[in-house]
Amino acid sequence: MTADLLLLQLLTGIALGSIFVLLALGLSLIFGMLTVVNFAHGAFYMVGAYVGVYLYGLTGNFWVSVVAAPLCIAAMGLITERFLIRPLYGRGIDYPLLLTFGLSYIFVEAIRMIFGLAGLPFGTPVGLRGAVNVGVGYFPYYRLFLMAFTAAITLAIWLVVERTRFGLIVRAGARDPEIVRVLGVDISRIRLIVFGIGTGLAGLAGILAAPIQAVTPEMGIPALAEAFVVTVIGGMGSLAGAVVAGLLVGIVVAMTSLFVPAMAKASVFFLMALILLIRPRGLFGQTGLMD
Repeated sequence: MTADLLLLQLLTGIALGSIFVLLALGLSLIFGMLTVVNFAHGAFYMVGAYVGVYLYGLTGNFWVSVVAAPLCIAAMGLITERFLIRPLYGRGIDYPLLLTFGLSYIFVEAIRMIFGLAGLPFGTPVGLRGAVNVGVGYFPYYRLFLMAFTAAITLAIWLVVERTRFGLIVRAGARDPEIVRVLGVDISRIRLIVFGIGTGLAGLAGILAAPIQAVTPEMGIPALAEAFVVTVIGGMGSLAGAVVAGLLVGIVVAMTSLFVPAMAKASVFFLMALILLIRPRGLFGQTGLMD
């Protein structure tokens, strides 16, 4: 065990955490604004991977897939919010939870019927193959790209939420939608856009994860569990918490895989239990979202 190996594993954890960050950002946006626990988030992630791989097969261009797949999933999210979730607002948190839970099964079965049970092969895109010397060893180009791309997306979301009028409305609507409505803002339209952005981020995470994991109909199941763990650790509805917790979970999984591989998947749940014992609302959680 050397310091170089530990640093390489740390970078691996950050790259893995980048996927968790994108998943948790989408989940946190949806919960923070709509107070909807989206149990279909993992299914949107899975469909995003399939749509991206399919488009890559048609065009041969990875960048087209990276742009088009999230847009397709965002469109699915818009339809889901407008026609399925919107009628359930005000009926309690259980209703959209159960609806999205059932919707996730529909998505999985639809993908199985269209693409089969075996999944789709998808290698590292041309231009992002190989490795580069980062000073402590060679690290894959694609994982470096994944880290940089996630950082750019995270910065863009932060700028939108914290520095624009739309972001101000989203933050105000998360706290008191009635007051925002009284001020003349179409809160239904804002909810629609936020849900579309949140599901689009899940689709983006899916296509970005495709080169480093198997693209199968069941890939969304562990992704959903991991996204919720990250969101709970960071604090429900907190974007800063989603980023910090996503990277933390990725590092914990990577380091556990190095020292105790058999405990890698369980380690995130131990981490969640430890964080909640110390801070029951998560690292950056705030009160009032469920009121």
